[in-house]
Amino acid sequence: PQKTAFHRSQTLGYKNGFAFSRLPTVGIGRERLYVNQLSQAELEELSSQRPALTYGPAKWTPPSGFIPAHVAFDKKILRFYAYFQEDVPLSTEERYRIRQVVIFYYLEDDSMYVVEPVVKNSGIPQGKHIRRHRVPKNERGDHYHWKDLNRGVSITMYGRTYRIVDCDPFTQVFLESQGIELNPPERMVSDPYTELRRMPEHNYITPSDFDQLKQFLTYDKQVLRFYATWDDTNSMFGENRSYIIHYYLADDTVEVREVYKPNDGRDPFPIMIRRQRLPKTFVDNKKAFPSCVLEISDKEVLEWYTAKDFAVGKSTTLLGRTFFIYDCDEFTRNFYRDKFGITDFQPVEIKKKPLEKVPQVIPPYNGFGILEDSLQNCFSLFPKPPYKDVIKMLENDHKVLRYQVTLESPNPEDRKRRFILSYFLSNDMISIYEPHVRNSGIIGGKYLGKTRVAKPGSTTENATYYEPSDFTIGSTIEVFGHRFVITDADEHVLNYMESHAESFPAATLQSLRDHFRSRQVVKETASSDIPMLGTSKQELDALIVQVQEELKLHEHLSNKNIQEAFLQCDEDGSGILDKAKFLALCKSLSVPTNTPLLNKV
Repeated sequence: PQKTAFHRSQTLGYKNGFAFSRLPTVGIGRERLYVNQLSQAELEELSSQRPALTYGPAKWTPPSGFIPAHVAFDKKILRFYAYFQEDVPLSTEERYRIRQVVIFYYLEDDSMYVVEPVVKNSGIPQGKHIRRHRVPKNERGDHYHWKDLNRGVSITMYGRTYRIVDCDPFTQVFLESQGIELNPPERMVSDPYTELRRMPEHNYITPSDFDQLKQFLTYDKQVLRFYATWDDTNSMFGENRSYIIHYYLADDTVEVREVYKPNDGRDPFPIMIRRQRLPKTFVDNKKAFPSCVLEISDKEVLEWYTAKDFAVGKSTTLLGRTFFIYDCDEFTRNFYRDKFGITDFQPVEIKKKPLEKVPQVIPPYNGFGILEDSLQNCFSLFPKPPYKDVIKMLENDHKVLRYQVTLESPNPEDRKRRFILSYFLSNDMISIYEPHVRNSGIIGGKYLGKTRVAKPGSTTENATYYEPSDFTIGSTIEVFGHRFVITDADEHVLNYMESHAESFPAATLQSLRDHFRSRQVVKETASSDIPMLGTSKQELDALIVQVQEELKLHEHLSNKNIQEAFLQCDEDGSGILDKAKFLALCKSLSVPTNTPLLNKV
């Protein structure tokens, strides 16, 4: 119980590079050992020894030296080739995976080491599976021994079962020297998914005598051009469409390009079949060959299209579409004439069905905007502004003809309204303005903005607009459902028409002259100081009645206010007023004084 150290003395030593054994000098816990004391085995040997009478005691061979296991089996390793199966639950391409490993067994200390050879691009962590140590065999504490390993057996290490299929030659010799009968080797199982992804081996085929480089250098940039049509009228919304077939002599490839025409309603995709080699006859292997492939190789095609397969006046089927070749260019004719001796290149006339011309129906004018501007939406998806006569606009810039008009209406209040109609000679537009009248109850201002006014009965296809020749004194014009009567005009209108008499009808010019002649007579009479002695009392009474009837049309005028204003201006009570004061007083009281009737008074 008093022992605290239990060390054993070392019995192995090295001298000059050689190992030798020596007897221990002390025992466990450094207890003293007696050198000359015999062991129990020696005592038993002496007790059983019998003396020899003839030749003396028998001679014994000296025992061989002690060799430890780590010396005897140093660098001696058994190698076994095995595999294990791993489940793959989350994959649609593989259900299990086979992983190959190598099992190393170290004889010096009975340890084992399992490693998996690294496979490139496998996507699986590989390398060391089990580090080197003594692997437990069962739950009782036993460990695997080299006697448990053999070909064709399965061993389980840490819940994973390894199937040993073979071993190396050293392992086979060692096990057979120890008296173990080895099982025949098995074939190593490969992973099915890895084999599926493995690239096929290249099969080298001796090239033919045809020199593709010579063909490329000879026929580079030389292209045969054929003009063809594809008749697709049998399908719904089909038509007879034109195409251009290009055959490249440098590499025997074919390209089909579409021909577009203006306003054909098709998107501009120029290529129908890209440049490629087109198969003419496939190998009769319908079961193994898929109906849709990405690339077609020489193994699936028995014959490709060549220049001999294209001729004017014949049909050619390219990728399921039948093209009729009706003509070719001059280079193609020369090539076929020199290469194949063909001289018949008569083009085939293609008869196209004439298109039915659909009459354009112009919808009625909706009243928004100018008629010409709105009409452009019926001609194009991108409407353009209507044509403007720039020369006319420059010559007649700031030239306006003004007329006084009244509204023709069954309403008495509207008949008393006066308007100013302006006609712009630069663009033939009309604007209507209503002067402000105090206490009239009607808000004056702009009545109609600048616009072109069409005559009644004009249509969208043949629109006629009002012109200065239509504006005569007393004539009626209709502006968007409202009828106006022309009652007066500026003197500038008469002067302009007289200076351009060849552009206006005589009736319009005479109407303005008669109107302004009567106004001129009244003005001269009013400006002269000579009284109208020849006027009788009956004529004067009739003139007064006419003036009263004219004033009755203006109901906003108050006779009482007018009488008081005139009495205030007549300071001396003579009953006579100066003409200037009379006109100023009428203007302040909003009494109209520009009519010929009042000027006559």
